[in-house]
Amino acid sequence: MTVKRTLPKPIILVQVAIFLIIISDNLVLKAQVVNEPINSSVYNYLNKISNKGIIDFDDLIIPVSRKYIAGKLLEIKNNLNNLTGLEKDELKFYLKDYYFEINPNQKRKEEFQFFKKDAGDRFRFLSYSSNRFRLNLDPIIGFKLGLNDNKFVIHRWSGVYFYGYLTDRIGFKFSFRDNAESGLSIDRTKNFTPETGVIINNSSTNSIEYSEFRTNIGTDWSWGSFSLGKDFLEWGYGESGKIVLSNKAPSFPYLRLDLTLTPWLKFNYFLIKLSSDVVDSIVTYKSKISDPSFDRRITREKYMASHTIKLKLAKSLDVALGESIIFSDRFEWSYLFPIMFFKAADHYLSRYDNSMGDNSQFFLSVSSRNWIKNTHIWGTLFIDEITLEGLFSNEKRRNQLGFTLGNSVTDFPIPNMTVDLEYTRILPFVYDNFIQTQTYENHSYLMGHWIGNNADMIYGSIKYWFLRGLQTKIWAYYIRKGEAGTPLEQYSNPQPSFLFGSNKYYNKIGFELKYEIMHNFFVNAEYEYSSTKESGNKDEIDHKNNIYVSFYYGI
Repeated sequence: MTVKRTLPKPIILVQVAIFLIIISDNLVLKAQVVNEPINSSVYNYLNKISNKGIIDFDDLIIPVSRKYIAGKLLEIKNNLNNLTGLEKDELKFYLKDYYFEINPNQKRKEEFQFFKKDAGDRFRFLSYSSNRFRLNLDPIIGFKLGLNDNKFVIHRWSGVYFYGYLTDRIGFKFSFRDNAESGLSIDRTKNFTPETGVIINNSSTNSIEYSEFRTNIGTDWSWGSFSLGKDFLEWGYGESGKIVLSNKAPSFPYLRLDLTLTPWLKFNYFLIKLSSDVVDSIVTYKSKISDPSFDRRITREKYMASHTIKLKLAKSLDVALGESIIFSDRFEWSYLFPIMFFKAADHYLSRYDNSMGDNSQFFLSVSSRNWIKNTHIWGTLFIDEITLEGLFSNEKRRNQLGFTLGNSVTDFPIPNMTVDLEYTRILPFVYDNFIQTQTYENHSYLMGHWIGNNADMIYGSIKYWFLRGLQTKIWAYYIRKGEAGTPLEQYSNPQPSFLFGSNKYYNKIGFELKYEIMHNFFVNAEYEYSSTKESGNKDEIDHKNNIYVSFYYGI
């Protein structure tokens, strides 16, 4: 039997075509987009101010652009009477960082600066500007020392981050970070933790090394934006994790389109290239070296397409409905169309044969800010599989879904304090699939909530800002986790009930003190206590005390 492998499609040509079509009628506009890294402290600030109803901050899908953030900072500047003294200090701090996005029409003279403050009074390691080109560059360097279960661990990292603009139409960014962890108790797999998964490139008995990079290039116009890059994309709300798209899995290459069609209607589409980690034995071949470890190994192709419609039903009420599909083994052109109904396209392509089809998901988010004073209330529903009969009959139960309910209250019970509380439940077999290349994963890490399926979690935190940049946080969670089950159980009818099998119970409480001394320069101290129990065993099977201190520059 002759096995034919479909050649990879020239996706980049399609991307360039869409890009040219979008900007062809907008060359007269001053359009540029640089997405702000998701770990920037400005997101916390904008969330607090949005909770109070001072601005309408759209963070359903992040990262958002520096240009968008600059516009929100200007809105806040026009509402100074509603800010606390500390929030005014924070505003001045962030206005310096976004000075050039706030003043895009400022005349640019050719200027190269090193280790100096720019026109916005913001310190820059290196900056260059001219009529055609602007660049800001900072090093990334960090050191973290701690005790993990009474054993020393060290984490060092270094790299570079830069962003800038080509003329007034193209924005770009790039970051690279090289990491080295050492110690007898380092976490090599980073599985059951909110930490981002890693791809190890070198390891020994007591050390691992890995690197990561992110990049983005894009443009925008008066009612939308388009970008290409390799970065994280997060969808939804959640302090402890996000069930739709989180930063748990390593970053991925993507194509992204955002449109503001009316003041009350927004549309988003992205196409992602994922890593399946499933070796394709058909096209794997031997190298010239006889050692099998040198054989050329190629993994199966894997992609994800997603689109979202967001409606503003009232000033303080947003509703978003989204759909995604994971497809593998070949690129399918049907999913390249942003307004395609992916589930229907899958039925057409697979002829309703499950073994030939792809893996689709639906998700819904409801968000209300300042409907109750200073409070953000949200809920997210993730549907992997659902049957109407299973909603009303335990004998036909086949519902694989998850949800998060949460709220965040700012200036409660005292000014400059924020209290968060949320509950997440994920039913058995959510994110799984009997086809290995179509699980809800990238590089074998979940793209949704890090607790995985057949689990639930109660999470709470209290954050307080003493002064500009100095924040303390106390947090705790409790997790119940059942067994993973088998693929045969996943497709049985009825499927096993929630928390079936042997259970584990995880408790964790932590304290963090963080100070952003100057832009992107942080000092951080953390303490964590965790304990684990197993069903049928009254005694703790594991408990740890962890203490960390870190110093780092760059985001």
